[in-house]
Amino acid sequence: MAAPSRPLMTLSSPNTPEPAERLNPFLLLPLSLSLSLSVLPPPRPQDHCCPVESRLRGGEREEAGQVEMGARWRGDAAGGAAAATAWWWVAAVVLCHLLSSARAGLLETNPGLAYNFYQKSCPSLDSIVRQVTWAQVASNPALPARLLRLHFHDCFVQGCDASILLDNAQSEKTAGPNLSVGGYEVIDAIKTQVEQACPGVVSCADILAMAARDAVSYQFKASLWQVETGRRDGPVSLASNTGTLPSPFAGFNGILQSFAARGLNLTDLVALSGAHTIGVASCSSVTPRLFNGNATQVDPLLSAAYAKTLMGSCPNATAPGTVSLDGGTPFKFDSSYYTNVLNKQGTLASDAALAQNAAAAQMVQDLTNPIKFYAAFSMSMKKMGRVDVLTGTKGEIRKQCRKVGS
Repeated sequence: MAAPSRPLMTLSSPNTPEPAERLNPFLLLPLSLSLSLSVLPPPRPQDHCCPVESRLRGGEREEAGQVEMGARWRGDAAGGAAAATAWWWVAAVVLCHLLSSARAGLLETNPGLAYNFYQKSCPSLDSIVRQVTWAQVASNPALPARLLRLHFHDCFVQGCDASILLDNAQSEKTAGPNLSVGGYEVIDAIKTQVEQACPGVVSCADILAMAARDAVSYQFKASLWQVETGRRDGPVSLASNTGTLPSPFAGFNGILQSFAARGLNLTDLVALSGAHTIGVASCSSVTPRLFNGNATQVDPLLSAAYAKTLMGSCPNATAPGTVSLDGGTPFKFDSSYYTNVLNKQGTLASDAALAQNAAAAQMVQDLTNPIKFYAAFSMSMKKMGRVDVLTGTKGEIRKQCRKVGS
């Protein structure tokens, strides 16, 4: 990726009010997967994904996953009951997708990773990561996007090994694509508390993966995906290795090749691109589509109306500002990104590219359904979290995430 390029996951996130604690239905999903899949009948094409999804489509829904924040978090009993009901439906649909994929042999595992890896060695880990992350997100709405992008950039260089966190003169964070990456201070804060509770036990790579999940999940007050743990930290971080990051200027084949190099497929590409439902991109990532040599040569893959909107934030080829990746609901993690792509309102060239391939475009259409988006994003985030991980005796457990051998 060229130095001025804005990496694909360049996001910001919403600041939503803190509701009362409620049972998190997503925590039941990994346990449910232990049920014998052999007793489940094969799905029929006419059944959609599962009966729950059909029921949601039929009108008995709270627009699960897109319930308005004010209604969901209001303090009255009706609001609380509606939110709880909506999330149980979402959990059931996500579970249905996971079970269907498991039946098809799509759920891969890494023998060194587990959902309960720290159950005995650091039982308070989940609560520490969640509490620190949510507290910081409450005061800084940009953090969910930053942490999600930080995790993405870590995994896409040499695997999910926290190498992006290391400080040295030639480390990954000094490379052009990573100069605007943020969220390091959150990882430091979490690591400090984790070391106090469980010294020398938990890797920075696991903390990063969990913090990214919890930051995005703050909007919902429920874990949108489960994180396998057991990663160890890598000892090497080189700016020269960041060429594996996908470019926002790339066409469809270029992006697909970047994902394939990390063991991810077309489904993962489309699902993970949905992270652009929140956040911002630098004008330098957008202006080549608006001012390609002169003020009238606009990318034909942009609608005229949306191009005009982008020019309002980036008025010339050298504008220094930023623009929302999802102009309609820029602070809400929802499926509107896919509708935007279909309507020629994808902000980056790499977003628009998804509609130029028939198979990808069909997936984009499918993921306009929020239930399908959450299920697909959940699975692809877990798959990305397994990329080239160090486990067992490989790597190390850093006591300070910015220093090797600390």
